[in-house]
Amino acid sequence: MATQLDLQEQEQLDALKSFWNQYGNLVTWTLVLALGAYAAWNGWNYWQREQGLKAGAMFEELERAAQAGDVDKTGRVFNDLRERFGGTAYAQQGALMAARLQFDKGQADAAKASLSWAAEKADPEVRTIAALRLAALQVEAKQYDEALKTLAAAKPEGFEALIEDRRGDVYMAQGKKPEALAAYQAAYKAMDPTIDYRGLIDAKLTALGAAPTPPATAASGTAP
Repeated sequence: MATQLDLQEQEQLDALKSFWNQYGNLVTWTLVLALGAYAAWNGWNYWQREQGLKAGAMFEELERAAQAGDVDKTGRVFNDLRERFGGTAYAQQGALMAARLQFDKGQADAAKASLSWAAEKADPEVRTIAALRLAALQVEAKQYDEALKTLAAAKPEGFEALIEDRRGDVYMAQGKKPEALAAYQAAYKAMDPTIDYRGLIDAKLTALGAAPTPPATAASGTAP
């Protein structure tokens, strides 16, 4: 009986050896790859958390500098944040914050540089906001062609009305009233009627003699 069990164990051992000789390398490499992928995933998550914490701390420093009105420090911190953590939302929001203070403090070129970076590198929503603000600064600097290029490069999903409205402003600054009228009309049509800003576009169209809605007195009329 013992001999029979020994023979069965030997057969199982031989079968295992045969399997391992045939598939051992494949099993080993599969395990190595699986464990390596798991370790890499954990390492990536850890790195992302670390990056987020460091970027968040730097953004808080930028925010404090901006609130204190320290434009030079704000610019330095933003540049550092952009270079080290440019792929984070903190850097994108930091660009908008830095640009606002830079403009308020008379550093228009620095503000345009901050917004230009965000208009190229940020997520679509922030990119479009940056483009709108950048175009406004370019209009102030009479850089009309650059402003139109900035707006043309924007990806305005959900911002179509604001892009057209700003395009109309550029054309008006150039004295191109027909083009401005077409842009404002497109903006008015694209703007949600429940949004108050639509009234401003209405006023622009009215000033150009193309009011989209008739005056209230004409609409109500007086019965003969």
